[in-house]
Amino acid sequence: MTRPDRTLRTAADLLAAGLIAPADAAAAAKVGERYAVAVTPAMTALIARGPSGDRAADPIARQFLPDLNELDIRAEERADPIGDEAHSPLTGIVHRYPDRVLLKIVHVCPVYCRFCFRREMVGPGGKGALDEAELSAAIAYVAARPDIFEVILTGGDPFVLSARRVRDVTRALAAIPHVRVIRWHTRVPVVAPERVTADFARALRAPGKAVYVAVHANHAREFTPAAETALARLADAGIALVSQSVLLRGVNDDADTLAALMRAFLANRVKPYYLHHPDMAPGTAHFRLSIAEGQALMRALRGRLSGLAQPTYVLDIPGGEGKVPVGPHYLGAGEVEDWRGARHTYPPAETKD
Repeated sequence: MTRPDRTLRTAADLLAAGLIAPADAAAAAKVGERYAVAVTPAMTALIARGPSGDRAADPIARQFLPDLNELDIRAEERADPIGDEAHSPLTGIVHRYPDRVLLKIVHVCPVYCRFCFRREMVGPGGKGALDEAELSAAIAYVAARPDIFEVILTGGDPFVLSARRVRDVTRALAAIPHVRVIRWHTRVPVVAPERVTADFARALRAPGKAVYVAVHANHAREFTPAAETALARLADAGIALVSQSVLLRGVNDDADTLAALMRAFLANRVKPYYLHHPDMAPGTAHFRLSIAEGQALMRALRGRLSGLAQPTYVLDIPGGEGKVPVGPHYLGAGEVEDWRGARHTYPPAETKD
């Protein structure tokens, strides 16, 4: 039996842990030859507590266990669906918008989501972490461009770094006067919450700067007691928390599930921020809904959730043209629709005294 205290990385590991059936092992191994697999102990335990009879129906298992559908590559799918490479002036930097850059400091993750838009770049067989010279060059690039207001650390998952390394990077960025916002994107507080120690949370602080952590989760079940403790540790350290989720078929594609997810974020001091329409990453068609379906779900959230709990539904335009909101519209020619679907004249007709 595979030890429950280590990350599962192969079909044999998944089989030994009881997460896949013997009949599915060959397919899982085939997918694992193409795309990285990693399931942390926290997610192993969560999947094990789910419906064992049909893992495909379990929203947690569906996110992390390899599926033969991943080898169905569609013509419209792209290895770099949001065009990072087209906007990368040097290793580790993506400069798509004038006032902010991505700093892709690592290319590994504690887990590998089966819908990942960077799945061709991350994992043990992907690009490595930035070495000292590359990181220095990336920070120098930011320092030389006063229009850069915000630096977004991503990857991979930058929370796989040690607290010492996080502290060093934070200090280097905080020393740049025109960088006012440092944002980290991560899955770690949910999938490997034990990594978020008090020392790690302190390492993120940057006096005089605004530090944000964008936390990725897709289902309310991901908010285990350990995850909630990790999020509280970050919030109590003064770190502002926002969310990012992906709209996924079979995971969160109904209004009740989405509402529960957004409430779980908000209850844990994480402001719902982005709900991403799934990208055109290779082998992810089985996760994708239509934009019209996504808009209908967003419309269903209006009224049942407060404004604090409403994420922005966004699409990354394929090819690197940027992110745009694609939520439903409520204002038409001379009328506005309320949250119940009723239409009202706007501006209202004049009333006579």
